[in-house]
Amino acid sequence: MRPLSEPVSRISGKTFSRKYIALGRILSEWERIIGPEFADKAIPVKLNYRKNSKSGKNMASLDIATSESLSITLHYRKDLIRERINGVFGQGWIEDIRFVPVPGKNTKTLEKSKRLLTEDEKKFLSGMLEALEDQELKAKLEDLGREILKRS
Repeated sequence: MRPLSEPVSRISGKTFSRKYIALGRILSEWERIIGPEFADKAIPVKLNYRKNSKSGKNMASLDIATSESLSITLHYRKDLIRERINGVFGQGWIEDIRFVPVPGKNTKTLEKSKRLLTEDEKKFLSGMLEALEDQELKAKLEDLGREILKRS
């Protein structure tokens, strides 16, 4: 048995950098941004930053992974998706959205893992986080730990 803090610290160095915090925020609002009918069929995978040469302001483009057939459908919703993301982050933050087709994969491979945790895994996870007082942080770390355990 290892403390949950060991794998979390390896992951968090990359995950909690500024870029990944923004991507995490997009993920947390994803169903509202893209709509419930597409939320489990398309996943934001990468933010690309660059400076606007005129204003000096940081601009971003978002890559969304989806099936080849759905990328065509979502292309027509691009402006709506960008508007909703900019509603979360501020006007003009996302400049472009690119749809990255996932060749040879159906959309079921993009869905979240449905495996449930065993009682031992639940107890282990809650035991690791019981000392935390910040309930919001505790809930987010519990979600992260649950996903790590589901995939391992």
